[in-house]
Amino acid sequence: MTTRIVLVDDQEMYRWGFRMALESRPEFEVVAEADDGDTAVELLRSVEADVVLMDVRMPRMDGVEATRRIRAGDGPRVLILTTFDLDEYAYEAIRAGASGFLLKDAPFEEVAAAITHVRQGDAVVAPSTTRRLLDRFAALPPAPEEPRARAAARTLARLTDRERQVLRLVARGMANAEIAAELVIAEGTVRVHVSRVLAKLGLRDRVQAVVLAYETGVVEAGRD
Repeated sequence: MTTRIVLVDDQEMYRWGFRMALESRPEFEVVAEADDGDTAVELLRSVEADVVLMDVRMPRMDGVEATRRIRAGDGPRVLILTTFDLDEYAYEAIRAGASGFLLKDAPFEEVAAAITHVRQGDAVVAPSTTRRLLDRFAALPPAPEEPRARAAARTLARLTDRERQVLRLVARGMANAEIAAELVIAEGTVRVHVSRVLAKLGLRDRVQAVVLAYETGVVEAGRD
């Protein structure tokens, strides 16, 4: 199964290098490129893609707004490309509907694996990067509580103790196999618990679960 990819970055040399690396693998095909979010949104009206690799800081329309528009239109899944200096943009893009984020200097094998996971419907939540991102936001003054977060906090009461445990471990960036080992249960059972948590909280994927867990205090950055 070939994964059709759109590259969105305002640096032409970066797009060129990424295209060369991706197309060296038979499972990937770069079907289009864009140098800003506005162009990407327009392109995706006529180009069929499975995954968009989206930079965040670009002229005219940044990656956050582009992600919001793409996902609002039921477009392809989005992976955010970021650096440590731009973590706040990655965070907002995840809230806008991105399926995760990658560091621009990540090893290519990690990038390839992330694209494949997203193509299969999973979300990219790497502990090494997710915790740094959320730890950074924990140091900022709290934002006014949003209706979605308030509603989700009330809904948390509907989770069983086991489901709450699973949510806490998901928020720590643990994969199903790691959660299964931690709780001494079958990996299939973990998948069932994760599905139930997402359904009860009205979440799209594990990335949203991570964000919501921190927003509602299920876990606290730097403490869990």
